[in-house]
This record gives sequence, C-alpha cells and structure tokens, in this order.
Amino acid sequence: MGQMISLKRPDGSGLDAYQSDIDVSRPGVIVLQEWWGLNDHIKTIVDRFAGEGFNAVAPDLYHGRVTGDADEASHMMNGLDFPGAVHQDVAATFDHLKTVNERVAVMGFCMGGALALASAARLEGFAAAVCFYGVPPKAFADPADIRIPFQGHFGTLDDWVTPSVVADMEAAMTAAGNSPDFYSYDADHAFFNKTRPEVYNPEAAELAWKRMMAFLRASL
Repeated sequence: MGQMISLKRPDGSGLDAYQSDIDVSRPGVIVLQEWWGLNDHIKTIVDRFAGEGFNAVAPDLYHGRVTGDADEASHMMNGLDFPGAVHQDVAATFDHLKTVNERVAVMGFCMGGALALASAARLEGFAAAVCFYGVPPKAFADPADIRIPFQGHFGTLDDWVTPSVVADMEAAMTAAGNSPDFYSYDADHAFFNKTRPEVYNPEAAELAWKRMMAFLRASL
C-alpha cells in the first residue's frame, strides 16, 4: 500500500502526493486525477501500478480538496490553474520520480488525461504519456507538439471528448510526425471508473488497462 508524501514545487511551495512503494529498479508513472480530486479511486490505481511493477505517484492537484458532487467538482476543475498544475505540480512529481529511476511516464483520467496530454506537450523528459478521455484547450497545449510515444483511450459515447474531437487530435499528431496509439471503445466518458456504475464498463476498462501496460512496458 502507498502513503502520502510531501514534495517541493519549482516555486518552492509544498505539494502533497500519494506514492506507491518505491523500488529503484522500477520505472515511474505519474497518475493524474479526475475532477473529483485525489480520492480513494485514484489511490487504488496508484497501488495497482505498483502491483504491475511501476513506481507510481499521484500529486494532489486540488491541495486537499475532494468531492463526490459533480457541481462542486466542475467548480474546482474550472478554478484549477492548469499551467500551474503542469509546470509546478506535475513538474515537481516528475523531478521526484526522476531521482528514483530515469524512466518516467505520465498518465491521467478526464481532467487528468487533459493534463497528461498538456504535460507531454509542454514538459521535457517524459518517456511516454497515456490519456484517458481528456483533451486540453489547444491554446494551452497543442497535441501536435507531442514528440514522445503517446497512447489514448476514448469512449464513442462520450459527449465531451467526442469521436470527432479524438479524430482531430489524432490527425494533428499524425500530421506532425508522431504515431499515436489511439483506441476507442463502445463506452461512455469515465468508463474506467468502477466507482461510477452508471458509466463503468468493465470489459473496456480491463482491455484499456492491458493495452496501457503493454505500451508502458514497451516505452519504459
């Protein structure tokens, strides 16, 4: 089981994070939360990564705030400093994992998926990135700027990251010379989240996990 740790951001301020057991022989994965916050669901994913042979850390992007209410979650996400989350929180977590093992990837779900994409586009040094049903504003992070191995998982029933949005993102990356590994499932937004039975799709979730594991092992 993991534990909460404290990190230092580039600006000198503190950042809490949930960290798996650490082994210097293992590559690292940054796990970025959904709009609900750093809740138990995200912590179980960090622990699951550890069971698969990775060091994993989930930074607390909301700095202590967690909710189960969609309206409050939307308010917290809309109030998030996205550039700060990438250039301070994700960067701090990357620097921490880099001291353990040089090989580090970033991944996330929903809001965290958008931030994983933005981190891959705006930060140097990641070996790979994985996005589950998220996309940032192009003005903040252009998928065409991503130069590392990238995998995406999306639901065809998603009314936010729609199939057309996914197609545009894949086309932009391909035109820029990348070869993204994109998968679409007959599933809704947040199909990986087993705490949300109204959208959880166990078959799609397990297939996506297996594909991500193969991708990360090949990339790291």
